[in-house]
Amino acid sequence: MMTKCLGCGIELQYTNPKQVGYSPKKDSSYCERCFRLKNYNEYKEVELENINTRILERLNFEKLFTIFLLDLLNINNETINTFKNIKAPKILVISKKDIIPKSIREENISSFIHKNYDINEDIYYLSSRKKYNIDKIITLIKNSNGKKAFIVGYTNSGKSTFINTITNKIEGTSNITTSSIPNTTLDFLNIKIDDLTLIDTPGFILNNNLYKKDEYELIKRTNPKSFIKPLTYQTKDNTGLVIEDRIYLSPHNVNSLTFYISNNLIIEKVFEDKLLDKENKVLNIPNNTDVVIKGVGFVNIKKACQLHINTSYQDLIEVRQSLFSKEK
Repeated sequence: MMTKCLGCGIELQYTNPKQVGYSPKKDSSYCERCFRLKNYNEYKEVELENINTRILERLNFEKLFTIFLLDLLNINNETINTFKNIKAPKILVISKKDIIPKSIREENISSFIHKNYDINEDIYYLSSRKKYNIDKIITLIKNSNGKKAFIVGYTNSGKSTFINTITNKIEGTSNITTSSIPNTTLDFLNIKIDDLTLIDTPGFILNNNLYKKDEYELIKRTNPKSFIKPLTYQTKDNTGLVIEDRIYLSPHNVNSLTFYISNNLIIEKVFEDKLLDKENKVLNIPNNTDVVIKGVGFVNIKKACQLHINTSYQDLIEVRQSLFSKEK
């Protein structure tokens, strides 16, 4: 009988320490990788090939009720298009409600997503830490066909924490390995909770990121644990702003830029001559526009400008109507 690791879902094996799923003990419920991550915070990277396609194929084949977790800082065309490509009964859950600035109301986010991303499905809000809306989502699963649900989302969307919260609430235990590092969950993992079955999945992976796969400290700082405090910077015609000495934003005018990103990331004001040795791309930005940085968050720019960005990170950048637009 095939036995899967309770932490990451991979099939356990006991012969090859260099392959995934290895456990030195046949009576262990966890592979060695998960055991060391849970107990010693030691992470071992694992590559998952074509994982986004594999997840979508499984979801669209089984067509079970699907709960798609997405946090405020990762709302962009790529993540929303993945949600749209799920051809099964589904809901969109804005996870990590704890990080949403108190000035942003839930109904405004929902209206914005419905209008700007053409989403028709219901949108719910979740805080696993505070158990906000846990009962409501449990009820939705119980009312679904077969009382089964896929739990999906991009890396760091809070899938495993959500499942552990439900498990702990119903049974008083929590087993799934959680981490801010990509590819913690390696395979589909069925979790029986009373009369429910939750199916944890590997996380979808963004095509591009601010960080490299082994930059664990930066990965952790990119993903806030508590609510973000918006930071506003004033620029002049000869100054710009840089995030983590990587993404340069230079509006070339007197302007106001408000950052909705993790407060653990470093933002510095720089003179534009720092951009002279870098290849730039120019974006025409209307008044009150959000510049989205995939996997990081977004920057609200108050005044129209020609925004210069360094091309090395241009694939992370999207421009959209502001979340704070007064248009209804």
